Amino acid sequence: MNTGNIKKAVKLIRESRYMVAFTGAGVSVESGIPPFRGTGGLWNTTHPIFLEIEYFQKKPLQSWKKIKEIFYDKLGDAEPNIAHEILAKMEKRSFLESIITQNIDHLHQKAGNKYVYELHGTYKQLVCIGCNSEYDMSFADLNFLPPTCFVCKGILKPDMVFFNEAIPEFAQKKSFEEAQKADLLLIIGTNAEVLPAAKIPEIAKKTGAKIIEINIKPSPFTNTVTDVFIESRATEAMEEIGKLLYL
Repeated sequence: MNTGNIKKAVKLIRESRYMVAFTGAGVSVESGIPPFRGTGGLWNTTHPIFLEIEYFQKKPLQSWKKIKEIFYDKLGDAEPNIAHEILAKMEKRSFLESIITQNIDHLHQKAGNKYVYELHGTYKQLVCIGCNSEYDMSFADLNFLPPTCFVCKGILKPDMVFFNEAIPEFAQKKSFEEAQKADLLLIIGTNAEVLPAAKIPEIAKKTGAKIIEINIKPSPFTNTVTDVFIESRATEAMEEIGKLLYL
């Protein structure tokens, strides 16, 4: 890890008036949550068909069995790591305005961040595919699948974005607005390979933001929009940044 680039990043953070963080799977892997793509990714061992909305609608029981195994049996025990914790402290100390995340794990909120925009939804909430009623995940007894709606008896679906589903309108609108407001964008643990997430750094750059990137290897952003690249795991880089910010 380049300590010179850590110091450059801290200087930019101190000088920033409106910093926004943009996070992906790399911020949560050290909390025990595997990424979807790349080394150790879920799609290397599991066919993603169970997260296609058409498959879910036709075969909700089969889909829910795999969803429970992969998400609900694991995510509930996951705890924020030092990277999440430093981001929460940054918000409390007014270094950070908001987080745009592609993660569905709710760990930013669990760590204490209040302004989090979830581009791909969250596993913490369920929504009825019949009447759109919303429930906290604690409502459902996942020993009995598929869970059903108290209002209309329709099937409940995790409120995360499935393949062939639209991004939540509010989350996308707020994420784009935050990217436009930012004078500094802190990218952590993402290559943002899917749209519209891939647009976030580009939007920020076009409106004049400086960009700090923390990734374990160069990404499509590194040689295009990034100003300071820190080649590191999220926990290591954020811990060092936190120390220099006296968090």
